[in-house]
Amino acid sequence: MSDQAQIHTLPDIRQTSLFNAPVQKVWAAVSTTEGIAAWFMPPIGFIPEVGNEFHLDAGPYGKSPCKVTVVDPPNRLSFTWGKDWTLTFELEEKGDQTEFTLIHSGWNADMQTEFGEPHDLVRERMNGGWVGLVRKLGTYVEA
Repeated sequence: MSDQAQIHTLPDIRQTSLFNAPVQKVWAAVSTTEGIAAWFMPPIGFIPEVGNEFHLDAGPYGKSPCKVTVVDPPNRLSFTWGKDWTLTFELEEKGDQTEFTLIHSGWNADMQTEFGEPHDLVRERMNGGWVGLVRKLGTYVEA
């Protein structure tokens, strides 16, 4: 049996919302230290450049290591998060509105987080959490 047969991936978390804000304003909210801190977690040492290594201040969970993997202004930003995950922010201009999609990938039913929790349990918790965070992003960019 190959190693590939042992991988039990779980679906990506995807949250899509339409914001009443221009794409450049949403881009600033997902590609700057100030923007990310306003709706998500404070990034430490973040620069929107491929290869930039930074940390997300996850409060009681400590500082999570991250690395920027894709920067395509103002449409796409991706970075690795912790040991397993990738976060991607996709933006699509829709006139004077912006369609925003968050993709949280890297889930595997056979794996545990750095904190010893199974991916499937954490995925469910984070799926619900992202709903509120994307709503918070919308409130921030529509203000």
